[in-house]
Amino acid sequence: MTAAEVPPHRYAAAYVEDPGSARPILEELVGDLGENVDVRPHLSVDYGSYITIGAGTFINSGLTALDVAAITIGRDCQIGPNVQLLTPTHPVDPQPRRDKLEAAEPITIEDNVWLGGGAIVLPGVTIGENSVIGAGAVVTKDVPDNVVAVGNPARVVRSI
Repeated sequence: MTAAEVPPHRYAAAYVEDPGSARPILEELVGDLGENVDVRPHLSVDYGSYITIGAGTFINSGLTALDVAAITIGRDCQIGPNVQLLTPTHPVDPQPRRDKLEAAEPITIEDNVWLGGGAIVLPGVTIGENSVIGAGAVVTKDVPDNVVAVGNPARVVRSI
């Protein structure tokens, strides 16, 4: 069974019964899964196979990861509930959008990043190592290493 064929509800049901026994299902659901990763259900993906999650990462419930392009999540990240990682993009011009044209740009979340609950990361964004994204932030452009970014659109408010 390919990652796109693994129903996320199968993972959710197994996780409720025994989180350890759900790991093989998660390994089928996502492309590359590091050691000691904890992904709490509910998880929603487009394909799953284009997602990489680094060792020691914790992902709280309600992650939506639209992996039309690659989504790379580094090691030791903390991802709050109801975070959205959105790689698809659509034309601004009306006719190409009517024609259902779609593209995608990868998302990279480097090591030891914390994404607060409800954060949204848009196509083509890289979030630098050790950075913190505030709850509810909408990240529209790259965030450097070692900063706190908050708001809509997210802006850097301080270094750490």
